Amino acid sequence: MGITALAFDFGTKSIGCAIGQSITGTAQALPAFKAQDGIPNWEAIEKCLKEWKPDVVIVGLPLNMDGTEQNLTLLARKFANRLQGRFGVNVHLQDERLTTTQARSEIFERGGFKALKKGKVDGISACLILESWFECTEY
Repeated sequence: MGITALAFDFGTKSIGCAIGQSITGTAQALPAFKAQDGIPNWEAIEKCLKEWKPDVVIVGLPLNMDGTEQNLTLLARKFANRLQGRFGVNVHLQDERLTTTQARSEIFERGGFKALKKGKVDGISACLILESWFECTEY
């Protein structure tokens, strides 16, 4: 039996989102959420959680290339804690190093420079975070 997972690519202005299934190990980008200084519209997040009913929520953890934490890492942890506290969802953190770079590369290959829209990059990044979680997690 597979699980449904929802992933977030946390950012201070935009939070990418993706939904996926463990059976296929793949994810699909959903519309990104606008954020102001890292604070999303919690009602929109709640609506998304109610619509997709994930078994688990994955939040990308932005680390430096050497694995050390940065200011954004702390904000992503805070976002994950708030998701768990507000909605009672099972939240896991997933290393997201280079996902934005990889997402931009994939989008550019598909549609060139014009396709590189911020919301699209964040959604693809969330897909990559979720797919990497599927690859390295036993459930």
